Amino acid sequence: MALEVAVKAAAGAPNILGDCPFSQRVLLTLEEKKIPHKTHLIDLGDKPKWFAIFLSREFLDVNPEGKVPVVKFDDKWVSDSDVIVGILEEKFPEPPLATPPEFASVGSKIFGSFVCFLKSKDANDGTEQALLTELKALDDHLKEHGPYVAGDKVTAVDLSLAPKLYHLVVTLRHFKNWTIPESLTHVHNYTKLLFSRESFEKTKAAEKYVIAGWEPKVNA
Repeated sequence: MALEVAVKAAAGAPNILGDCPFSQRVLLTLEEKKIPHKTHLIDLGDKPKWFAIFLSREFLDVNPEGKVPVVKFDDKWVSDSDVIVGILEEKFPEPPLATPPEFASVGSKIFGSFVCFLKSKDANDGTEQALLTELKALDDHLKEHGPYVAGDKVTAVDLSLAPKLYHLVVTLRHFKNWTIPESLTHVHNYTKLLFSRESFEKTKAAEKYVIAGWEPKVNA
C-alpha cells in the first residue's frame, strides 16, 4: 500500500511540484528506498479543503499552519522532515540510509548561511564570507571522506544537503550572479554527483519555480 505524502506545489502552478527543499528531502528518501507513494501537491497560499479535512485534530494541534511535508503513517499524519526521515529509516530499513553519527552534522550550517547571504543588501556585512567558510569546511570534509559525506554511499545527510545546495546554486546565480568558487573542487564534484542521481532528477523543482519561491524573500 502506497504511503501518502503531501508536499509543496509550485508558486502559481498548483499541479506542478514546488520548490520546498524539505519536501524534496522526503521525496528523495522515498525514491532512494523505492517506497511506493502517492504525492499530494499542496498550494500553500490556497490549501485545498480536503487537505484541512484530512488532517486530524491531533495533527492540527501540532502543526496548526498545515505546513508540508507531511506523511501519513498508520492513519496519522506526521510533520517535520527530520522526524519523517527517521520513521522511514525505521519502517523501511533497506537500503540503509542512516548517516554515521560523527558525520550527521556535516554541512548543517550551509543553508542558514546561504539564506543570510541571499537576503543581504550589504556586500560588506560578512554573510558572503560566512557562507564561503561553511562551503570550505564541506570541501575539506569531502576531500578526506568523500565522494559523499560518509564515503562511497549516499546517506540521509546527503539527501538533506542536496536540495539545499540546489537552491543555493540556482538562486545565488540568479539574484547575485554568484557561483561556488572553482577552487572548491570537491564541493563541485559533490553537487554533480547529487544532482545527477535519478532520485534527484525525479524530485527537483524546475529552476524557474525555485526562483519564484525565493523572490518575495529576496525582495522583502
